[in-house]
Amino acid sequence: MLNTKLVLSLVLLLCFPLIFLLAQRILPSKLDKILLPDELDDLALFRKATLASIERKEAEDHYHSQYGSILSFLSKDSTPPPKIAFLFLTNSNIHFAPLWEKFFQNKSTLYNIYIHADPTVKIKNPGGVFKGRFIAAKGTERGSPTLIAATRRLLAAALLDDPLNMFFALISQHCIPVHSFDYMYHSLFYKPISGSTRFRPANSNRFPYKSFIEILSGEPGMHERYLSRGENVMLPEVPFDQFRVGSQFFVLTREHALLVINDRRLWRKFRLPCLDKYACYAEEHYFPTLLSMEDPKWCTQYTLTRVDWRNSSDGHPHTYRPPEVSPELIRNLRKSNTSSSYFFARKFSPDCLKPLLHIAQSAIFRE
Repeated sequence: MLNTKLVLSLVLLLCFPLIFLLAQRILPSKLDKILLPDELDDLALFRKATLASIERKEAEDHYHSQYGSILSFLSKDSTPPPKIAFLFLTNSNIHFAPLWEKFFQNKSTLYNIYIHADPTVKIKNPGGVFKGRFIAAKGTERGSPTLIAATRRLLAAALLDDPLNMFFALISQHCIPVHSFDYMYHSLFYKPISGSTRFRPANSNRFPYKSFIEILSGEPGMHERYLSRGENVMLPEVPFDQFRVGSQFFVLTREHALLVINDRRLWRKFRLPCLDKYACYAEEHYFPTLLSMEDPKWCTQYTLTRVDWRNSSDGHPHTYRPPEVSPELIRNLRKSNTSSSYFFARKFSPDCLKPLLHIAQSAIFRE
């Protein structure tokens, strides 16, 4: 009898890890569903941002009728310059705040910062250029639509806050810049992109630049990702041949930021809870699919954030450690097989801050 009880106890003990893993895969999380009060809050924010942008568009059209092109807009000293909105999506401290401080130094008229910090986690306010830049946030969880909702919230907050925000760069607390701010700004606003024009056509009112967002099809595991919410759940709005994947980090134009916050049709599908967490990375599916379906010609199809997936673990990319930090690493992280160099790189461990600061002026911000 004693031996039987001992065997049963050992079996139960060995089963606990398996039960835990299965529960994670099968049982829904408390953050899997977007709650109605949260959805209504977001819709109110989106409406405000859209109305503010309509008013801004009318003013811009008047300016266009006077001066003719975005380069005229950029070149007139009396006119406020367009800005880049940096959107930090985080669930931990912004460990590289001192490095970003050096990156933003003396450029306050050319950028804005917005931070969505998970309120369920205690996060330290880094101060400096980040002070007062936290927006009203809600809980987030990996493998759930909450990350889409948080990103849409960031875009809406930036659209509403400043009509001069023209590009919207989504980054994480693990991202670092690999170029100077001047290089990034001039690359976005002055460098021509293949397939687009630096001048606004006479019969067009749109901002004449493309969004930098990775849009991929035919990748391994696409079918499993498509079915991660259940069989035929995505139909009819999202047929499999129009489903796309890509990096969750992007740089969107103002037009595309508005397109995202005004979307209701695809959001109704992507907001559904994931049944298979190991195949469902909602934020890597929603944005590429939406923009591919709605406005593919104005997307570069690639990201400006470098990530090394060669040594990935549990869905996380390679994490750089202090011994790897060097000027040579920065030069390699910039390299791209597209027409644009990478602007950002991830994923770096917090203890990389000191060696990164050591090479900041000599390697990162020196072109």
